Amino acid sequence: MNVTQAPRSGTRVQLPPDARRPFEVYVNGVAQAEGRDFRVSAGALEFGRELRQEGRLGFWRWASIVFGAAGTYRQNDVVDVIYERGGRRVVASGLPVSD
Repeated sequence: MNVTQAPRSGTRVQLPPDARRPFEVYVNGVAQAEGRDFRVSAGALEFGRELRQEGRLGFWRWASIVFGAAGTYRQNDVVDVIYERGGRRVVASGLPVSD
């Protein structure tokens, strides 16, 4: 058996450039704990599980949803980070996920 590519086993989410600890991380509105759900490395969050985001809907997919022919059942994970900037709490919502 010849394996040429390692299976994907995690997701990386780039932190906003001004995000500093302490910060709070949420995936789909559920609080995540550093060390259990993710780790921080080189300005990014690294999750041990695969997160996915649905891309832009094409015309036919959008039309089928509008006319009730189909729903949107694809996985669409939303990553939010809450941190402080200049003494105020800031929310970075819907951060893009990558391999």
